[in-house]
Formats: sequence, structure tokens, C-alpha cells
Amino acid sequence: MSIALNLGAGAPSEAESRNRSIKALVLDGERHLSFLDIDEPGPPAADEVQVVVKAVALNHIDVWGWRGMAFARRTLPIVVGAEAAGVVVACGSDVVGITAGDVVSLYGARTCGNCKACLAGRDNFCERMDNIYGFHIDGFLRERLNIPSRLAVKAPSGMDATCAALAPITFGTVEHMLFDNARLQAGETIVVHAGGSGIGSAAIQLAKAAGATVITTVGNDEKAQKALTLGADHAINYSTERFEGRVRKLTDRKGVDVVFEHVGPQTWQGSLLSMARGGRLVTCGSTTGIAAQTNLNLIYQMQLRIIGSFGCRIENMRTSLDKLSRGDARPVIDAKIGVERFSEALARLESRNVFGKIVVTL
Repeated sequence: MSIALNLGAGAPSEAESRNRSIKALVLDGERHLSFLDIDEPGPPAADEVQVVVKAVALNHIDVWGWRGMAFARRTLPIVVGAEAAGVVVACGSDVVGITAGDVVSLYGARTCGNCKACLAGRDNFCERMDNIYGFHIDGFLRERLNIPSRLAVKAPSGMDATCAALAPITFGTVEHMLFDNARLQAGETIVVHAGGSGIGSAAIQLAKAAGATVITTVGNDEKAQKALTLGADHAINYSTERFEGRVRKLTDRKGVDVVFEHVGPQTWQGSLLSMARGGRLVTCGSTTGIAAQTNLNLIYQMQLRIIGSFGCRIENMRTSLDKLSRGDARPVIDAKIGVERFSEALARLESRNVFGKIVVTL
């Protein structure tokens, strides 16, 4: 499968848009993707910017959608891609702070902007729950799109689109989990599960930059070495030893202050056993299933706190971009691919045969 994307530098006129189409990659059935011609967007509305998409990063939410999972009703075909960045080519009359030529990172949900949560800057608590790009509504893997300017975060000067593409989910989610929710502090110890994943590799770096001692779990020795190189203090191969036993030894049986959980049933019980009294577990996912047994005695006797976390605030994206810009963390790229390899990349992500992020570059 091959495709030639016409990534022009300028926005088309309204008359041109009525007669032109653009290419998009769409999910039109379970595990089935197709290239489709869709209408090119017209000039952006007063509060919108038009963006030429340059990079789309893959995430487990793309895998879930590809496999036919959804948190709300949706209609196929749907344009894929939940995390992206691009270059602004046109701005609406009311847009301030963004100009043509700027690299922007795109927030992953079309929030309403008007509810109590949105107005308070708690974007991921928006009353709209069926608005995730590439999962519930048409996503970012298309040549260009119009998007509300409040959902486009300007990247620091000199940052490329590949780096900026990792702010909405990869680093933004981690920023929200570690600092808004778990309140990770310098001097604390944290377990980061699946350190070879996109958010795992980001969590290792952001936790280390915050002054924490980082213990990570990985699936093989090669990933363990990469995680140590990335900054982890200890890397545990969960396929050869019980990570909770090693964690207790590493912490003189006290346990850790924070567990960064996104694996689910496979690690859940061990995560609880790894925690210190009063420890915090923050979770944003469950890639190994949705039901896990929980020792309730352990939770109240040890006074553990379990915190659910979903997505991020737009402010988390700005903070993440700043940290990436000043070198507190760096993108960990497993591969850059063409759009024709999207299905292959999803299969790799599903099998966990990655270290870091797979990014589609356009």
C-alpha cells in the first residue's frame, strides 16, 4: 500500500476547497484500514487554525480502536490518529498567539470549551465524553484540518513536529499522572511499569528529572538495559523474576511511594504489594485486561491511595513541551514510518515489540 500526500504550504481558497479533496487514513472495519478521499477543509472559522499534519504518534488507544473497542458509540469509517502535531498554514480572525508557520501540538479531544471543567482548565473532565480524535471522531492522520485554536499548543522555537507530536498523550498524560495526581516529590521512590512503552519511557525521564528514585519493569533484558540508559535506577525483567519481591528488597521492605500503573491485571496485585504505607498508585490504562483482583485489606490497612487518571489538561502539554525544550526529557523514538505501515505498527504495539514511540511522519 502506498500513498502520496500533497502537503502544500498554503491554505486553499474557499472556491478551491469545494473542488478538492485530501487523503486520509480511515478505519472502516475491525483491523481494517483504507485510504480515503475526504473533503478538504475550507478557510478556518474565526476561532480556528488550519494545520498541515506532519507527525502522528501511535498509542494503545489506536490499537483499541483498531481492534473494535470503543468507550462510546461511533460511526465508521473514521479517520485514525489520536496524537499529532503539524504546521499552521492559516488562522481565523479571532486567533491570537499563533501565526502561520508555527509548529503546534494538537490536543487529543474536541472538548466543548464552555462547561465548568473546561473553563477551570480541567480539560480532561469535559462534560463531553465522546470526543476523542481518532477514536470517537475523525482523527489526525489526514493531510490537513481545521481545529479550534485553544486546542493547538504552540511548540517552543526550534522544536520539530515529531517532538511536538508527543506532548498531547505521551508526555502530557505522564505529566498529569505524576504531578497533578500522584504528587510525586523529589526524594521519593516510584515504580514505573512497562518502561519500554511510550508513556513508560516518558515517565522514567520525568520522574528522574523531578528527583525521584526510579524502578522500572520491562519484558526482557535488552529493554532493561535501554531503560537504565534512559535514567532508571533499577530495571526489573518481570519475565524472569517477580517484580514485587525485588522492589521490596530494593526499598528495605518499605515499598515505594508511587506506582505508575497502566498494565492492569498482569501487574495489579504486585503493584499493591510494592507500595509503602500511605503510597499512591496512579493508573491510566489496562492493556492486559479490565478486571483485576484486589486485596481490600491491604488497601485500608496500608492506607493506600488509588487514583484514576485519564488524558491530560492542556496546561500539561505546555509544561511537557517546555521540559522537552530545555532537555529535562527527550523523545524516545522506536521508529519513524510512512503511513502505509500503520497497520504493521499497530500490530507491533499490540505485541509490545517496541521501545518508545512509533511515529508516522508525513
